[in-house]
Amino acid sequence: MSYLDLNLEKEFLGKRIIVTGASRGLGSIVCEALAKRGAKIAMLSRSKKEMDNLKNRLKNPSSHISIKVDLLRNNAIKLAIKKAKKFLKQIDIVLHVAGGGFGLKEKLIKNEDLKMLLQINLGAAAEINRLVVGGKTKSQFLKLVHIGSIASNEAVASVGYNVSKSALATYVRSLGRELYKSKVIVTGILPGGFIAPGNAMDRLRKKNIKDYKKFIKTRLPRGLMGAADEILPVLLFLCSKHSSMMGGCLVPIDAGEGKAYQG
Repeated sequence: MSYLDLNLEKEFLGKRIIVTGASRGLGSIVCEALAKRGAKIAMLSRSKKEMDNLKNRLKNPSSHISIKVDLLRNNAIKLAIKKAKKFLKQIDIVLHVAGGGFGLKEKLIKNEDLKMLLQINLGAAAEINRLVVGGKTKSQFLKLVHIGSIASNEAVASVGYNVSKSALATYVRSLGRELYKSKVIVTGILPGGFIAPGNAMDRLRKKNIKDYKKFIKTRLPRGLMGAADEILPVLLFLCSKHSSMMGGCLVPIDAGEGKAYQG
């Protein structure tokens, strides 16, 4: 196997991929990029209608399936992964894009709210990984890629969001070490602010343009909001054969927004 050819255009031809949070934002953009490159995708989200609309826009729509799932319920996750396995036959890559803070900004966050944030940002991914890894063959390579945040390393957001993303980073780092010998590469990215259709920054821009511009001015050194297309190359790399040395690693991609030193 040669690792010198970094052309990712043919890397995903026939690859079978699960994408969570697929209906909008970064999830939908990732699905479009992977479908364009010949992947077969099981899209997971709460919104079946939005996923169906996306599916019809993707290259080779019949090669993809949209599966409605409530990631707060493990029974629903189990059923969704069963459907995904039945459709895809084999799973090569899982992209965990679903997550968020859900507007829960209380400093003294309620226990049940913190549990919800931990479930949507970490617990659901952990359950999906357990179900997928448990069904792989010994010789099969598997990539598990997670969307974290610069809040994984520094307290830049709400208490609940910081805690849940920090827990996700710890999970990726730990699981990456544990599963290396099983031919499972566990990775993630730590994005700063970026805009994609329907994501948090897109909603902020539409709701409060003054705060949106203030965020850019005070938080982003280049004075420009990141675009989801700028994140795609890193995600595609982590999903590819070239990421073999990245197990347990989380890649910052924040245009200088983050201020924490990486150990």
